[in-house]
Amino acid sequence: MTAGHRDAMGVVVRRRRIVLAVGLLAVLAAGCSDGRPAGPGGTAGGRALQVVATTTQVADFARVVGGDRVRVTSLIKPNVDAHDYEPSPADLDAVARADVVLRNGVGLEDWLDDTIESSGFSGPVVDTSQGVALRQGEGGPDPHIWQNPRNAQRMAANVERALAQAAPDAATRFRANLAAYDRELRDLDAEVARQIDSLANKKLVTNHDAFGYYVDRYGLELVGSVIPSFDTSAELSGRDVRDLVARIRATKVKAVFTEQSLPPKTAETIAAEAGVKVVAGEGALYGDSLGPAGSEGDTYVKSIRHNTATIVSNLSGS
Repeated sequence: MTAGHRDAMGVVVRRRRIVLAVGLLAVLAAGCSDGRPAGPGGTAGGRALQVVATTTQVADFARVVGGDRVRVTSLIKPNVDAHDYEPSPADLDAVARADVVLRNGVGLEDWLDDTIESSGFSGPVVDTSQGVALRQGEGGPDPHIWQNPRNAQRMAANVERALAQAAPDAATRFRANLAAYDRELRDLDAEVARQIDSLANKKLVTNHDAFGYYVDRYGLELVGSVIPSFDTSAELSGRDVRDLVARIRATKVKAVFTEQSLPPKTAETIAAEAGVKVVAGEGALYGDSLGPAGSEGDTYVKSIRHNTATIVSNLSGS
């Protein structure tokens, strides 16, 4: 079966599951109502905007920019692979009741259009990737745009505009929150650049190709990925494994970095065959998702700091 056939079948399966979820949603809606109409509504009297974000990163931007004037629901949950997400009845209900839906864009959420249609939502759907310069790969544009803090600045600005349009009475507050966050992201970018510049060996191997924007921004060299694709559902052949092991040995890579939202088994096998250490467990990188509350990656800024500290500590020294 070709990759194209697998992708097509995956879309069909997801649509069938969304249809099934709609039936469950109707049952839930009949017995569970908060008294406000589904779909977009006004924000008179300072009611919190109901914001639905597709990813944990976009949800974090919305919480920071929106402050106490927003109530944010993230469809994709912490430490969940964004590429494997399928909407639940609760997710459809959240979309149906939203004032604004925020998406990452760049093809990451191929399930969202069907979800919105099934939920009956008719309000604004904002693509936070607008204005971001996209890097290209064999499978098209790379959707992991947040891995560069400069892109995160653009995404947060897109979120601010969406919130201000939905709640004009709070626009001044949103703008002030964005200004403060923009300064924090600029400082983060400079901090990461200083740390990565200190490395003599900047060769990186990750679980899947989720760090291209980070690599490009800070001058690292991506030797390869355990899953050589933007999408974690891509299949890995025996030849892919052998080629990556050979590249690790030839280029003197020091470590293979796993990700919090992906199982580490294949990465551990490749690292063992290549004779290098594997970075897993609490040290694993935050790739497709932020971490749960209380973790080192429960906000966007903390996730980038964690990733940078992990990379620098494992690539430093002889």
